[in-house]
Amino acid sequence: PSGLCEAHTLLISVHCCPFIQEPCAFFQEESVCAKTVCGAGRECVPNDRGEPVCHCLQRCDEREHWVCGSNGKSYRNHCELHREACLTQTKIRADQRGHCQGKRKPTKRDVSPIVCFLSDRDWLRERVIQWIREEVEADHLASSASERLHTYFKMYDNGDSELDSKEFLSFLKHNETALNLTYSKSLETNSLLRSLCVDALIELSDENADWKLSLNEFVNCLTPTYHPYERKCALEDEAFEDGAETQMECNKCVCACGNWVCTALACN
Repeated sequence: PSGLCEAHTLLISVHCCPFIQEPCAFFQEESVCAKTVCGAGRECVPNDRGEPVCHCLQRCDEREHWVCGSNGKSYRNHCELHREACLTQTKIRADQRGHCQGKRKPTKRDVSPIVCFLSDRDWLRERVIQWIREEVEADHLASSASERLHTYFKMYDNGDSELDSKEFLSFLKHNETALNLTYSKSLETNSLLRSLCVDALIELSDENADWKLSLNEFVNCLTPTYHPYERKCALEDEAFEDGAETQMECNKCVCACGNWVCTALACN
């Protein structure tokens, strides 16, 4: 191997491809995807142009932490559940720990909070990005996606140069038919989930944590190449993945977009 390959091997502990003067392809893939974080059930893979692209995971680890999906199917772990949701382009939630069981009378512990998972948030973001992209492609004046987002920001900003949750929701309603944002068959649940996922989207690029988006934060939020670090849920010095669950007395808590969300039932 060349001196370049030796340097990579010593400093970064990667192996170099034999008989060539460049590091192996997997090292190049790691460097391209180093700053890209994909949603649950997905992984970063460089495309033909060397750009980071999120694809469904090829495989999950074989650790057994069984969960029952909202589709009535048992999954070996949360990764398998999110991977299938990605592959089938359907929304699957983790309803309970363990294998799916037969019907039984629900208890307080069975009640789950309504939450927006990473897959829900990312689905909403992808729908909006696609809408903006299609508008730009259909625009004969050849405006850019960034310019189109600037226009929408000014349209829905109330004058304080920031978009809050209510203004962001109004922006989504601008092209509600094309977006087709349906999370649940229940109109009330669908409306609540849309609001929760808007909050999660705002948190995604809200750099100063004021729950509002400046113009730059708004553009970042809806730019495909913007991939900030994904937070995990912390509990007793441990980090938990999206969809993880824990129990606080009779209340169930679910990890969603880096936050623990719990039911608020009165326990006996």
